[in-house]
Amino acid sequence: MSTARIYKAIGLMSGTSLDGVDVALIETDGQEYVKCLNFLSMPYQDNFREDLRKYLGLHPGNIANALDIEKQLTHYHAQAVEELMSTIGIPKEDIDIIGFHGQTLSHAPEDNWTLQIGDGALLSALTGIDVVNDFRSADVRAGGQGAPLVPVYHQALASSIQTPIAILNIGGVANITWLGQKGEVLAFDTGPGNAFIDDWILSTTGQGYDDEGKIASRGIANKQLVKQFLEDKYFAAPAPKSLDRHSFNIAEGLKGLSVEDGAATLLSCTVLSIKKSLDVLPEKPVKWFITGGGRHNKEMMTQLQKNLGVPIDVVENIGWNGDAVEAEAFAYLAVRSLQGLPLTFPGTTGVKSPLSGGVFYKANEENK
Repeated sequence: MSTARIYKAIGLMSGTSLDGVDVALIETDGQEYVKCLNFLSMPYQDNFREDLRKYLGLHPGNIANALDIEKQLTHYHAQAVEELMSTIGIPKEDIDIIGFHGQTLSHAPEDNWTLQIGDGALLSALTGIDVVNDFRSADVRAGGQGAPLVPVYHQALASSIQTPIAILNIGGVANITWLGQKGEVLAFDTGPGNAFIDDWILSTTGQGYDDEGKIASRGIANKQLVKQFLEDKYFAAPAPKSLDRHSFNIAEGLKGLSVEDGAATLLSCTVLSIKKSLDVLPEKPVKWFITGGGRHNKEMMTQLQKNLGVPIDVVENIGWNGDAVEAEAFAYLAVRSLQGLPLTFPGTTGVKSPLSGGVFYKANEENK
């Protein structure tokens, strides 16, 4: 175990699937020592989720229009922190830092900007705990992609696993962390994850998602649409690279398809875009470990196993909690930010040299 200071840190994550707030508590030195202590997820109310969805794609120049939704979002996160601490009976004085990812509304690193909402000053005031947020901006200003941010945490967790491996996170967007035999790390967004499928199911059935992929399993993918999708120049581009939730638009092509065939088509787009990531990896993984909400989709897992050619497994089988990993990662990144340690690297975001990041907000002493 490291002799460095051990921090108790809370991490908060609200992903592009807009499910709700994930909140995790860990102990870590921000380096090789990580102990996961607790986790919970607090779903958004339906009306808030739909209000939030209206802001997806917002340009930073219009951020003033999102101040009210940002305040509501921050209160949701403060409530999640309170609920976690109440559940485990831990006082705020025992928590050193909160890592607050916020909600990504739009992401355009090619234009040198990214937009996450979440008021770090307000969160520190509401919780009485110091906060680090705005993890992506420094990397984007330095010419990086600003995403993905979790690979350095994946690397810490996977230090004892035989490499080369791939850790695949299937959230709204899917991303991969490839870990090589000599400590190399390469990370990038592979393409869509659950977002397209969720949006299709919501628009056609009113349900929030395709439970276990049952709807897609009854459909037949439109091969022409999938082929056209995979011809997008993004998939041939070298890594690192990243995407916005709205980087692709194939909704027009789905018109006229049944609910089942549309779901099958979108699921195939996700799976085959993940398969195409093999074209840009330095070496084929000996195994894939799957985290994020997509691992609950049985049809997606079945198709991934058929297409990737090597064993796949859920991260629970190596002792991780696949629902908690991203929230844990932002607790870990907050500790690294406090120490001035790098959050992003040439192999993870394409930034020229390892770079720290995050913005620190000190809690008012009288609120502590």
